[in-house]
Parts: sequence; structure tokens; C-alpha cells
Amino acid sequence: MHTLDSSLARSDEGRDVAIVGMVDSLPHRFEGGARFQFLIEHVETPGVRVPGRVALSWYGQAASDPQLVRPGERWRLAVRLQRPHGNANPHGFDYEAWLLEQGIRATGYVRPAGRGNRRLDAWVPGPRNMVERTRALLRDRIAATLAGKPYAGVIVALVIGDQRGIAQSDWDVFNRTGISHLVSISGLHITMLAGLAAWLTSFLWRRSFFTSAQLPLYLPAQKAAALAGATTALLYVLLAGFGVPAQRTFYMLAVVAVALWVGRVTAASHVLCLALGVVVLLDPWAMLWPGFWLSYGAVAAILYASVGRLERKQPGWRGGLLLAARTQWAVTVGLVPLTLLLFGQVSLVSPLANAVAIPVISLFVTPLALLGSVLPSPLAGWALGAAHGAVELLAGCLGWLAAPRLAVWSAPAPAPWILVLALVGAAWLLAPRGWPHRWAGLAAWTPLLTQLPSSPPAGEFNVTAFDVGQGMALLVETHRHRLLYDTGPQYAPGANGATRVILPFLRGRGIGSLDTMVVSHSDIDHSGGAADMLATLPVTDLLSSLPQSHPAVEAARRHTRCGAGQQWRWDGVLFEMIGPETASYADHTLKPNARSCVLRISAGGKAILLAADIEAVQEADLVRRSPQALRADVLLAPHHGSGTSSTMAFLQTVKPTLGVFQVGYRNRYRHPKAEVYARYADLGIRRLRTDETGTVTLHFGQALSVTEHRREHARYWHGR
Repeated sequence: MHTLDSSLARSDEGRDVAIVGMVDSLPHRFEGGARFQFLIEHVETPGVRVPGRVALSWYGQAASDPQLVRPGERWRLAVRLQRPHGNANPHGFDYEAWLLEQGIRATGYVRPAGRGNRRLDAWVPGPRNMVERTRALLRDRIAATLAGKPYAGVIVALVIGDQRGIAQSDWDVFNRTGISHLVSISGLHITMLAGLAAWLTSFLWRRSFFTSAQLPLYLPAQKAAALAGATTALLYVLLAGFGVPAQRTFYMLAVVAVALWVGRVTAASHVLCLALGVVVLLDPWAMLWPGFWLSYGAVAAILYASVGRLERKQPGWRGGLLLAARTQWAVTVGLVPLTLLLFGQVSLVSPLANAVAIPVISLFVTPLALLGSVLPSPLAGWALGAAHGAVELLAGCLGWLAAPRLAVWSAPAPAPWILVLALVGAAWLLAPRGWPHRWAGLAAWTPLLTQLPSSPPAGEFNVTAFDVGQGMALLVETHRHRLLYDTGPQYAPGANGATRVILPFLRGRGIGSLDTMVVSHSDIDHSGGAADMLATLPVTDLLSSLPQSHPAVEAARRHTRCGAGQQWRWDGVLFEMIGPETASYADHTLKPNARSCVLRISAGGKAILLAADIEAVQEADLVRRSPQALRADVLLAPHHGSGTSSTMAFLQTVKPTLGVFQVGYRNRYRHPKAEVYARYADLGIRRLRTDETGTVTLHFGQALSVTEHRREHARYWHGR
């Protein structure tokens, strides 16, 4: 509650506020701006209460200059803020929870130049500022040395833990091959570096650094090595931004070092539990993230499978390989249930990919990247170039492994009883030798691996209206078929409604293909994710009003222009395209909105009308041309409730009982317009807007049932 109390007041949202504070994080630069966290020291605007830490975006070409905003600087800025808000969707990322964990209780943007924005101090001393400025200097050095290289972002991630420079296409390959945990400062890398520091310190300490100081008489070499290893781990973890896997590793190494210093013998399970307790105590919201469970789950699986069983039984490199293979087996088997729960898929090529990637990244790329980030030129260029070349070769191999569809096994997120049964099966499989019928543990995985996506009965259908911000995207499901209507907006290069919302939802449901995708028109808030949907998921048919040169049309297996009169029936559910008129494609003066694909779906006397972005002229034409075809119980508000749509005549013809508005929180168009929103209420139409409800799920059966995601999955940090 203490953290929530510092939230921005609703009355102060959207106001111009003058603040003074420090750049408190490593800025993320993108084309046309930068994003960073800002620690507020003083609010100049009277009567405004602003949280202590906010996340800001600064748009404009000047803001993307690496020298404009740097960690540790003090600035006076004119900003507009809003309360924490993120899209709320099943199986989606909870941005509001992430902001809470970071201590950020407001987000906003810097107002344009000429409003008093100025740097007050180029450097404010402090431990955090020192760490963040060091990270920034290392990132800039690597970026300058590897300018134009495709995997420079991977090298940056390995040195300072900043993964934002890695392309989404590369993440897709890393996730499909199960090696994404290596493309960061992972526990393996921290342990390796700490072990190297401990060994070197022990070697030199025992020899008193080749002097006559006789250092072991003052402090045993073992204690000196433990201190050096823990200190090295701490420095590397600070460079990593103190992420959960890095925290876990550091706390475990610190516990071992303390135990050695005080002369206590510590069991590995005690070390793990103590590290777990420290993380939860210092960062209780860490438990909300997959990395927390996968990180501790991997270590727990290794400990469970290793007690008296994974010791090296053969000398030399063969024994090392056998030990590594058994450890990888333990991690793979132990994490399958959790991975399917958290991501809806598990990589089948992960053991092979990790067998190649772990030695390459841990023993070659990471040491070279660290050396290259601190060595003087030209040595830095040689080291970083060699590290990048190795990553490039590895990425080629991983791309080959990730290409087959069978590289990944997808299944719906398991129900609690299925998850518990699968965990019991994993424990049975990893039981010690001599345990009866260990392979019988696979039987407990049968429900986990054979689940099928849920679907409505024949003659009924479900509609899922996603919370994609200011855009449109809906999934329609019949008993055996699925249709996606629009694909959400594009948020940034490589980030859109498909990659952020729709695909995670489909993976969580275990849905691996679509029968039809309808892209109503070419506006970016409707077609922003179309290309990624077609590149990621098999889609049998594309229906759209897109021009023939559009990338989605060129990528489609089969494309058909939508036009009035098209209809088909799936599992007793009727789909009718009632707009646009086919002749409209010859009129090049029409805006894309005017050619929106208008789709009516009906079954059992219930119907929904998906009206995309049609405006008053198209509404009047539909009312004149086919008034009976417009009748529907649910209306997807045309053009997000703009002032140019949802005319009284149109609403009176459709006669919906429910209107759904897909809109972004505090969107710049101010959709839905107040007068239009009131018009629905005046006609007795229930109104739902996705910026307030999150995803809206509709079931059309004997009766119409409605589920609101934020109501069904209420969280105290959502502030509603």
C-alpha cells in the first residue's frame, strides 16, 4: 500500500508539469526518441503531487542523440504524465505489475523544446548513477565498435544485460531453440566469472603475488578466493541491472562465501532456499515473472537430480561431457511443465541447441565480449569482432534448428491438476537409479502433452476482443474453425498487436493455426500485426481490402478481396460480408476507412456486427442497402466511437444490446467521443471499452455471456 499511495492523482493526468530530477536508468534509444526512468527531486508546478520515480519518453530526432540524455544527469523538464496503464490480456505481459516492481507510479512524455527543458548538472555523484553511467559508457563503446553489425545487441546483452537492442526476429529464433537464457548475463556466466576470479586470487594469494608478504598467514587463501569471487559476482550483477537470475546467482555465491568465512558447512538446498528467501524479501514482485520460476526451478531440478548421481564418474573430457549431458537432461525434464504453463510451448531442439550454445557463449563469446569492452583499441575491436563472429555463426546454426515446425511443441496452458501431475511425473523421471519404473513418469505427462484447445459446441461461437490499445483485433472461434479479424496496431518497429498480444494468447491456448484472417483495411491500427501473423502462424485464407502491393497480401497463401455478398458457414455459424461494395475498389478517391470489411457473424438467433472503421456515409449506405443484415446483439463500435460514425439511424437499425469500444487509454483521438458514447447510453445499449475492461470475451450460445478480463483477474496494482 505504501508503494500504491504514491500514484499520480487522476486529476493530474495530462497536465503540463515542470519537474526537476535525475536520469535514473540506462536510456533506451529508438528511431525518433529515447525512453528512460527519472528520479524526481522537486516539482515546480504548484498543487501537483508527482510520484518519486516516473518513466518518460522523449520524442524527436534530437532525443535519439546518445549525448543528449545520460544516466546521472540532472534536468529540468516539462512533462505530461498519466497513471500506470498497460494492455490487459490473457497470457499477456502485465506492464502495470512491471512498473510496480520498478517503483514507477506514473509514465509520460517530455513536452517539446521551448518549454524550459534544460540540463542543470552533467553529473550527480551517487552509487546508482555511477553504475548506470558505466553501463552507458560500455554500451556506447560496444555500439561504436560494432556499428552496423547484426548481433551487436547480443554482445551488449552479454556485457551489461541490456537486451533491448536484440531484434524480435532473433528473439524468435532464440526462444524456439530454448537458448534465450544465455543471451543475457545469466547465472552460468556469473558463476563462471566468479569462479575464474576466485581461482586467480587463490593462485596469486598462495604465492603472495610472488612477493615475500606471506599473505596466507594473515588470511587463508580459500577465504581470500571466496571474497574475490563474491565481489566479482556483485560487480557483474550490478552491470546486469540486478535481474532475477543474476540476483539468485549472486545471493547463492554470497551465502557460500559467508559460510566459508564463518566455517559452516552449507548444504546446496539450504543455499538455494536462503537465496530464494532474500530475493522474495527484497523484491516480492519478482515472483510475478517467468524468470523467477524458471531460474529457481532449473537450480532445484539440478540439485534434485544431482545428489549423489551427477558426480563425474569418468576422468577427463568424457566424464565432463557425460556430466554436462546429465545436467542438461535434468534441466530439460524438470522445466517442461513450467515452460508449458508460462509460455504454452517447449522447444524440442533445446537440448541440442544448448549443447552447442552453452560452450560457445559461456567459454568463448562472453569472455571476449567482456575483454573487448574494456581493452584499448585496436585490441577491443579484435576481441569484440571475434565475439560477434562467433555469435553470427551460432545464430546461423540456431536458425537452421529453429526452422522446422516440429522444433517447438505447443499445448494449452495446463490446468492446476494437470500441472501438479506433470511435476510429479518430472520428479519420478529424475528419481535416483533404482527407483522403480522411472520411465513411467512419462505417463503423468500424458494430460499435459495431449491437451487440445477448448472450443465452443457446434452451433455456438466465441469472440475475444483483445485489449490492443488504440486499434482493433478480435478472434472468432467456432467448434472447429478460427478467424482473426484485424491484427492490432504497430507500436514500434518489431512490436505490434500480433507480437505483443495475439500470438502470446494463441500460444497460451495451444492454437497453432488460423483458418481465415480478415484485415478490414490498411490503417496501421488495424493492419499493424498482419505481416507478423502471416510469418509466424499458418493462415489458410486472407480476406482484406488491402492494396495488392501490401506486404501482408504478398505474404498470404491465398488472398481474396472482401466484398458484399460473400458468405460461408462453419459448424453451424454463418459469416456474412456486408461491405464494402465490390465497385468501391475502382474508386481511388475513397479513404481506406470507406472500404472497411464489415462482417456479420450469427448463430442460434444471436449475432455480432464487426464494423471496422466505417463512417457516416458508409453507415447510411448499409442502412439503405441491407437494413435486415445489420441487426445484431453486439456491435463493435465503428471507428472506435469517433465523432464521424455511430449515427443514430445506424444504431437504431442494428439495435444492439451491447457495444464494444476497442480504444487506447487516454488516446490522442479522444475516442470514444463523449457525444457518441452518450448516444449508446441514450438508446439503452450497454457499453464496454477495452481500456477499462481489458480483453472482452463473448460467448454466443443460447444466451449471450460476457467476461471482462480486468474483472475476472483483478489485481490490486491495477488501481481499479
